[in-house]
Amino acid sequence: MYKNILVPHAGTKAGNRALEHAHQIAKLNNSKITLLHIVEEIPTPPLVTLTQERKNFAKQLNIARREMKIEMHKRMDKLVQEIRSEKIPTSVKILHGYPDEEISRIANSGSYDLIIMAKRKKLPGIKGILKLGSISRKVLEQISCPIMLIDGERK
Repeated sequence: MYKNILVPHAGTKAGNRALEHAHQIAKLNNSKITLLHIVEEIPTPPLVTLTQERKNFAKQLNIARREMKIEMHKRMDKLVQEIRSEKIPTSVKILHGYPDEEISRIANSGSYDLIIMAKRKKLPGIKGILKLGSISRKVLEQISCPIMLIDGERK
């Protein structure tokens, strides 16, 4: 039923729980898992007006972004070692941008039939839906395939 599972992961314990759910579903359905981490966009402050200062600032941001991507790829690869050892096809994607936009863009590419991700807030009823973390709420509004939200506050 679910052959391609996307797991957006922010590098948190809640993200680890979402990955574990994906792992269990993948075992049952012979699914592929894509673990996705988004290195968040760091906006350039408008105060940087001098051309050379702006170029230097942009260069430093690019260096920091590359280093963050490399570090997160190492961390995410460690997380999927056990899954790969069970012969479950698993890939890691590290992108740069705004998390809700990138998750939605990747999920809507047509390749995935289930998204499993963590949510932050835990409130009952309709308040729970309205008060979801902004990323999970925005993704819910923009994705057409099924989404499983894992409680980020559960111990």
